[in-house]
Order: sequence, then structure tokens, then C-alpha cells
Amino acid sequence: MPRQYPMERVRDIGIIAHIDAGKTTVSERVLFYTGISHKIGEVHEGEAIMDWMDQERERGITITAAATTCFWTPTYIDHSSPEAKKNEYRINLIDTPGHIDFTVEVKRSLRVLDGAVVVFDGVAGVEPQSETNWRYADEYNVPRLCFINKLDRMGASFERSFASIIDRLTPNAVAIQLPIGSEEAFSGVIDLFDKKTYRFEGERGEKVVSEEVPEQMKELVEKKRHELVEKIAETDDQLISDYLEGKEISVSALKKALRAATLAGKLVPVLVGSALKNKGVQLVLDAVVEYLPSPLDKPPVKGLNQKHEEVQIVAKDDAPLSALAFKIAADPFVGTLSFFRVYSGVLKRGSYILNASKNTQERVGRIVRMHANHREEVEEIYAGDLGALVGLKNTGTGDSLSDPETPIILEKITFPEPVISIRIEPKTKADQEKMGLALRRLADEDPTFRVSGNDSGETIIEGMGELHLEVLVERMKREFSVESNVGRPQVAYKETIKNSAKGEGKYIRQSGGRGQYGHVRLEVEPLERGQGFEFVDAIKGGVIPQEFIAPIEKGVKEAITKGVLAGYPVTDVKVTLYDGSFHEVDSSEIAFQIAGAMAFQEAAKLGKLVLLEPIMKIQTIAPGEFLGDITGDLSSKRAKINEMGERGTARLVDAEVPLSEMFGYVTKLRSMTQGRGSFTMEFSHYAEVPGNVAQLIIEGKKK
Repeated sequence: MPRQYPMERVRDIGIIAHIDAGKTTVSERVLFYTGISHKIGEVHEGEAIMDWMDQERERGITITAAATTCFWTPTYIDHSSPEAKKNEYRINLIDTPGHIDFTVEVKRSLRVLDGAVVVFDGVAGVEPQSETNWRYADEYNVPRLCFINKLDRMGASFERSFASIIDRLTPNAVAIQLPIGSEEAFSGVIDLFDKKTYRFEGERGEKVVSEEVPEQMKELVEKKRHELVEKIAETDDQLISDYLEGKEISVSALKKALRAATLAGKLVPVLVGSALKNKGVQLVLDAVVEYLPSPLDKPPVKGLNQKHEEVQIVAKDDAPLSALAFKIAADPFVGTLSFFRVYSGVLKRGSYILNASKNTQERVGRIVRMHANHREEVEEIYAGDLGALVGLKNTGTGDSLSDPETPIILEKITFPEPVISIRIEPKTKADQEKMGLALRRLADEDPTFRVSGNDSGETIIEGMGELHLEVLVERMKREFSVESNVGRPQVAYKETIKNSAKGEGKYIRQSGGRGQYGHVRLEVEPLERGQGFEFVDAIKGGVIPQEFIAPIEKGVKEAITKGVLAGYPVTDVKVTLYDGSFHEVDSSEIAFQIAGAMAFQEAAKLGKLVLLEPIMKIQTIAPGEFLGDITGDLSSKRAKINEMGERGTARLVDAEVPLSEMFGYVTKLRSMTQGRGSFTMEFSHYAEVPGNVAQLIIEGKKK
């Protein structure tokens, strides 16, 4: 079947924001206005189409990134004309979660998206998770638009929200619209390019009506348009010269320059509206097709070929297949769904593809295009498109899928480390067998969820926060019918060294017949925080044969995961193997593995081991009269208070606090503020634990 939409009329975009900014409501309006749904599902009524999991509907939050495909003809084209179909765009849309515990969903979605719409609450402006998501978008060079939502709410202010974007995210934001009125009086949107008012009529705001600008706003519109033209002109040599000469610049030239500047990351257009009140969403869709990139506008993706040489992957249908699996989901009806993005070539049903990351072949059975949780079966997916494959056996998140003749490995997605763990056990014998399968399936889906055992034979699960693990335990119960008991949350501490040191490990066993001989000398050095583990083979002259190097590294890695000081994993350490000896007859892989572990433990002890703990960035918001109580309480939790600010009549406190001090904080904050305070928390970094606290942890006294 030929390609329905040329690549320049495809948009792969995500909707990202802080929790409660209205992302899912925006997505629901998009589905309605693009004709995918015939009624609007409201998040607060538990009927959102994009939030299709039971838990999402009950909690009113998005947990998994939902993908959907819809079609849009811009509002400035007459939809009844023959031109309408020729100007229709395919929009592949991902609605991502806002809660920090599900940040993995945002990160992996941004890796495969070409553009993003960042939604802000018109009352709160930029919030902590908005900043994290913005950093992820910067990391992957994703062009974006901003949509200041909820301008109908009490306390909403376009000026304040816009200032917070300029202040905390980027000085390159440019307002291309202004709201008419605010709070209850918010009634429409003014477009600064054509100086027209747009109102949204009909039961669901489906009819977009243009009018002249209200008399009382004409002066402000002229001033803001002048600022907009100046900012756009600065990004284009021809326009700045015309601007300085006082020439009139056409709207089409301005829009073309704004598109180029948005794609280059030089400018970020800002739009306004209220998704809940059906105002402004159609104009956001217009801006998506006007300013965000098609797959052709993005620079070629980099990958590695079989010879480990860097290659450029250009978005072409007639090139060899290159795709990335960015999400694995357990579907109750069809089994495993592997979401993917095709970067080049065409993925066809019935063909064989190579998982280049694992060097295994997979057969393409069913290909589906997703509409939230509904599926449309298709024969093929073209370059620049998103889809899902049913029933792949060995494919995980971040795996590269390619033509078997030309294997290409794309850059992997890196995920944050878990910061919290709990003990979990099945309630009954019947649950025991099912629990292992359920945990394995959930861990396959979510790279920030880890399952391990400890020395006592207990099962430990690790994740990004209390809510993250709570949701996963609940999913086990609902989707896999596994009942379980869970222990108290534990902090995921780590160990590291402060100094360089050398260690020696000798493993010699003689027990009649063939013995065991392994002798290793290695050096450990501290790395910068967040660098993880590095192993260097500096053996010269074959003092240890090549076949024993990998077992030594394996032994070191085992010692690292078990820890040396208090049984926590060791991190941020470079291990250099520089000397040792072997026996012609008695040396074996297992002997060198044990010797490697012994040498590492000795060196680590001499390298001054310290404990590290996760530090969380938190923001509390509460009425001003409770400020003293909040800051006093945070100080008692070893907090470092970074900033205090105001939001309307409420006071904000930005601080960094050890995670170990934050369990049960939601209850404490509510009781301190008569239920009027709230807070958000996200992982910031690992830091050294103070000596007195470390001693308590090591002795196992810290509950």
C-alpha cells in the first residue's frame, strides 16, 4: 500500500508538562477536534480516553505514555473545499505523565519525538517537573511550543506565567498570542500575526470565529506585535535588514522565519487558552503543523554499523530499515506490545527484522497503529511514523530494529537509577509462582523498575518513588491477579570511595589433583558523581592471559553490587587491572573471578569508603502563615533551602532534602498547614551521608 501522507505532512509530537497542568485534557480536546473521538472524556470525571488504565482514571493522573494517531486540516483552510484533504496532516501524538515517579515515560517518548507541546498551568506557571521535562527536551534537541493553559481559573495570569518561562526555562520564548480577559472573563485569543480575535463557539468550542481586535486592546496588541516582529527578525539576516530599513515584513515571511528559528531551537512560540473551556486548542494544532518539524526537518540520526563506524540515518522510505523500540507494554488481550519509531525504510508485516542490540532475529507478525488503547491493524509503517508490534519475543526498551542485511545500532536511551526499594512477598503459595512472572513482565516494561533478591532469600523491588512502587504493586494485583505483602520503603543508598588505592587478591586452593590459582593486582580511583563504573585492562606482557580478563571484570562487578561497607552497591569508581600472575595448570576462570572480587574489596577498604544517599529536590506551596513551620520542619530534616518565593498569596519553598527524611511527609505537611499545603518532589543527585547518620545506617539502627 503506498504512503498516504508525504513525510512533510507528518508530525510526531508529545504533550509534556508538570502534573495537573492539563496535558491529558489538552490531548482529549485534540482527539475531539480531529474527529478521533465523538465525545470529550474529562479527566476529573474519570473518562479520559488517553488515560485508559483503571488506576489512571481513579487517581486522575497519567501513568503510562499513551500514543495515538489523528489527522488535522488547519483552521485557515476551508474544510469543505477540495483543498482540505490535500492539506491534511497526520499527527502521531504521545500524552506523557507529569508525575516525577513516571519520568521514564517522558524521557523515552522525547527520544523518538520530533517536537513537543509543553503545557503550563496559567496560575502556577513553571513548576519543578516542567523544568525536568524541559531539560530532557534540551538533551534530545526537541523543538517545542508552549501552551499556557487554564487561563479561566481564579488567580490565572498570562503575564506572570510567561515571565516564569522566560525566567526559569528560556529567554527565547515569544508570545504569538494574547488572551482576551483572564479568570472568569477569559473569552478568546488574539493572534499577533494577523491582529485578529478568535472566539470558540458551539457546544464544545468546535466553531472558530474570527473578529476584529477589541478597541481597548489595540494599543497593547500593536506593542506586543512590534516585540514579536523584532524577536523574529533578529534570527534572519534578510528580515533584520528589512526591519532596520523600516520595510513592512509580510506575515508569511514572519511565519517562515519563526518556523526556521523554532526548528533551530532559537525561539519557542507561546500560545494561550483553556482546554477545559474549549478555547485555543485548534490554534495549538495549527501551530503544531506550522512550526514543529516533520521527520524531514530533523537532522539525520546517528547509529553504528557492524564495524562500529558511525553512520547517518536519513528519513527515506527506500533506505534499509532502521527503527527503535522505545516502550514495551504488557497488553491483557494481545500479550506484549513493542512501541517503535521508524527512522528509515519501511517495516512490513510478515518480514524478518534483526534486533541489532541483541543480535537476534524476530518475525514481524501484527503491526498496529495505536489510538490510545484501541488498535488499527496495518500492513506497513513508513519512515518517520510510530506504531506497535505485537508479540516480539526478545525486544526490550531502547533496542534497535533493522534490516538483517544492514544491522544498525541506534543510540540507547539512558534512564535514571531507582532511589527507593521495598521488600515484597506473595500472600499465598498460589501467588508465589505468578509473582515471579508478573514482576518480570513489569520490569520488562519499565527500565526504572528493578527486581532482585537479597541474602535472606527475600524479593526486593526498586523504583523512582513511593507512588511508582504503589502503582506497580496495584498493577500486579489487577493485571496478574497476584496478591502480595509489602514491607516499609527503604532508601537506595550507595557506596563510593574518596581516595585512590591498590589491592591484591590471591585465590590459591590445593586439594589433591588439580588446584585453583588466581592472582590479581588492581587499582581503584574515584570518579565524578554519576559516572558509574569503569574497568580498564592495563595488563602488559601477558602476565595474565587474555581469557582471564573478562572473569576478573565479572568478579569485580559482583563485588561492586554486593558492596563493601554496608552491603550497598559501589558506584563512581574506576578499576584498573595492572598486574597479577597465573599458573599454567591450576589457573581457571572461577579462580580469577574470585581473586578479582577479593582484590577489589581490599582496594575499596583502603580507598576510604563512604555512603551516598539520594537527595531530592522539593517544592512546597502553602499559605504564608505556615512558612515558619515549613522551613523549621525542613531544617530538622537536614534540608538545604535554596529559594523562597510567592505565588499569589501562597508562599513557595524550594529545597533539597535527603530522601530518607521524606517518608510520610505528605501527612506531616497537611497537619502543619490545616490541609492547605502541597509539595512536589523529584530526584536531584546522590550526596555523601554525614558521618553520624552513616554510622547509624551501617549499624542497621536507622529505621
